[in-house]
Amino acid sequence: MTQNYEKLRQAVEAVRDDVDKAVKGNKAATSRVRKSMQEVKAIAQEIRKEMLEMRDAGGTT
Repeated sequence: MTQNYEKLRQAVEAVRDDVDKAVKGNKAATSRVRKSMQEVKAIAQEIRKEMLEMRDAGGTT
């Protein structure tokens, strides 16, 4: 597993409680979820770049 994949997993797990709160109507939690999802998006983009580099290097990085 890549280091960024682990960061992604941790970021998603960390936002779990706020997602539950947002579903129940907590407006402050919705803001925290949106912010966290921006971070998730950035980490996912980094993973995508890593995978493209691996592919272009023949699978070894």
